[in-house]
Amino acid sequence: MSGDARIDAYIAKAQPFAQPILSHIRERVRAAVPESEETMKWSAPAFVLDGKILIVMAAFKAHAALNFWRGQEIGNGSTKAGAMGQFGKLQSVADLPPDAELDALIREAAELSREAPAPRKTKHEPKAAPGLHPDFASALAEAPKAKAALDGFPPSAQRDYLEWISEAKQEATRKKRIATAIEWLSEGKRRHWKYQNC
Repeated sequence: MSGDARIDAYIAKAQPFAQPILSHIRERVRAAVPESEETMKWSAPAFVLDGKILIVMAAFKAHAALNFWRGQEIGNGSTKAGAMGQFGKLQSVADLPPDAELDALIREAAELSREAPAPRKTKHEPKAAPGLHPDFASALAEAPKAKAALDGFPPSAQRDYLEWISEAKQEATRKKRIATAIEWLSEGKRRHWKYQNC
């Protein structure tokens, strides 16, 4: 399994109690299903096999969560999916099942994934991002740090800003949004940063 640097960064930014939990889950997935791939889904670390999600893990302020994508079908009903995944609010590695049990659940999830049909293909092309508004382009030209942050974001995060600014109906609203966008981008923040890791 090749590592995803975004997951390294996510773990490094997590609360200190959550870092060993996330690292341990990652180690167990690598050991149990080495052919799986790391990625990010919904701004959280995920593990996929042949494009199908196996597991998503997340860190919050006071707990972490582990969610098997098809959790209701694994472990003979011993795992119960909820808002916080199959194992509730994790506050230490001890809240996870023993390694042998966790590895077995991960392998079972991989088998279910292999048996599942391939993911559906979208029926239409993804929506093209709106163009860069000239006023926003001018503001970015005067704020290289903000421009670098925007350029470094994935297309969906760039689209969030571009749509927000282009959808402004009044010039005053657009100017206010551009000023806010430059401020947030200069701090490396995505458009919806207030809702991340909460």
